[in-house]
Amino acid sequence: MKNRHFAHFQIAGFTYWEGAVIFNELKIGTKLSLVQEIDNKFDAYAVAIYYKDYKLGFVPRGENQEINKFLEQGYTDMFEVVINRVTPDVDPEGQIGVVVFLKPNKR
Repeated sequence: MKNRHFAHFQIAGFTYWEGAVIFNELKIGTKLSLVQEIDNKFDAYAVAIYYKDYKLGFVPRGENQEINKFLEQGYTDMFEVVINRVTPDVDPEGQIGVVVFLKPNKR
């Protein structure tokens, strides 16, 4: 069984975090991680996106509630997050596209 598509989007808030610092390391196929931000005062369902220890931004509102619920329940290893688009010549908010896959259950 292989991974199944769950969501795809652009990284929200990319302009405000550390993406510019490591932009040249971000390539199609680069794996990212999701971290629930339970004390985010702007969004109760906030899910941050990281590359190594660099915060790149967030899963956009409207895409984050279901992902947040899974993370809240401890399902931290069920997602594989991969860059599927790098477009350096557009507005920073649209430079990095991400796809989220559900990984198969290892029973």
